Amino acid sequence: MTQKITGGINIAMKVPPHQYEATIAFYRDIVGLKPFTAKAPAVGFELGPNRLWIDEAPMLSQAEVWLELFTEDFSAAAAHLAEAGIVRCDAIEPLGEGFRGGWITNPASIVHMLREPDAW
Repeated sequence: MTQKITGGINIAMKVPPHQYEATIAFYRDIVGLKPFTAKAPAVGFELGPNRLWIDEAPMLSQAEVWLELFTEDFSAAAAHLAEAGIVRCDAIEPLGEGFRGGWITNPASIVHMLREPDAW
């Protein structure tokens, strides 16, 4: 592989409405992680060197964990993944016009955002 892909710092937990408040309270009040709201309405928590984002997801019936990957050249990395049979799933959540990244899933159906570090 010529295109380097590395782990990102963001982990998103997509939580259905009936579990959302209890999940926020778990990380804030029981575990004691420091919350932040830089991207409200999502609530984030410092998780060591990572950021754990809790997003309310009305379309889900159970929680999902989504991970982030970085690449310096999204187009090249996307081509590499396509050659390996990895299917893009950009329809799951809009990233905005001109965003240099996209969505993929691993073979176990875990969602990953693959993006250039300065895409936002």
